[in-house]
Amino acid sequence: MKKSLYVFAMPLLLVHATSAQVATASSAGEAPSAQDTTASANPAALAGVTIEQRLDSQLPLDTTFRDESGETVRLSKYFGARPVVLALVYYECPMLCTQILNGMVRTAKLMTLTPGKDYEVVVISFDSRETPAQAMAKKLTYMRDYGHPETADAWHFLTGDPDSIGRVTDAVGFRYKWDPAIATFAHASAIYVLTPDGKLSRYFYGINYSPTDMRFGLVEASHNRIGTAVDQLLLFCYHFDPHTAKYTGLAVSLVRASAAATVLLLGGFVVIMLRRDRCKAKQTSSWQ
Repeated sequence: MKKSLYVFAMPLLLVHATSAQVATASSAGEAPSAQDTTASANPAALAGVTIEQRLDSQLPLDTTFRDESGETVRLSKYFGARPVVLALVYYECPMLCTQILNGMVRTAKLMTLTPGKDYEVVVISFDSRETPAQAMAKKLTYMRDYGHPETADAWHFLTGDPDSIGRVTDAVGFRYKWDPAIATFAHASAIYVLTPDGKLSRYFYGINYSPTDMRFGLVEASHNRIGTAVDQLLLFCYHFDPHTAKYTGLAVSLVRASAAATVLLLGGFVVIMLRRDRCKAKQTSSWQ
């Protein structure tokens, strides 16, 4: 299933660079040179920047990254037992990426599900220049914000080379570009829920994520192995709309559909009865 989200709002797409360094090549765009400082038209910079939904696609779990301590790890290390919340950001971004992580942690605070027990969190920088030291600094910031240091082993902040980054962003459908005019990456915002075996289950767009929707998404992605009996029941009453990235009331829709069907049936019954009465009236008049 493939659906594209084309984002036109400038504030949600562009993030300012924090230094004058030039980005290296990545799968999302060409490597800029040190002379790439001339202004360019912003609309052109946004061409091709999108998130293409690839539900049920497999994340390449054999890719290798470096974790926040500098250890080389396979992505598969974080999969297998629990669903995973994935964020694609870069750590030196002071605007949109920060808001994505802020929103993810806000949602985690409001959910009763626990990282490490019910799900894992994997954050991957799509800027191949970034280092484990930067990843560690970001992790410490959000561990303080989250306020549950006992869950630190469930939060993973990774960096990698262009090939590994490109394989992951391609699998997710995350398309971003380097804009030399303002020395920044243009990209859209979302976080992703994956099943324990690494398949894309849900996309949540923007920078604010409903705790209820996220909980439902994780329960569903876990194949009902986490959550409560109430969660399982509610999932029968709601369905996920990939266009809005929200769970909507299926029960309400069914009631409305049933009501409409009832009205149609009653209307048809009335029409049939009226026709029958007319036929009887004609037969009676012809006998007379």
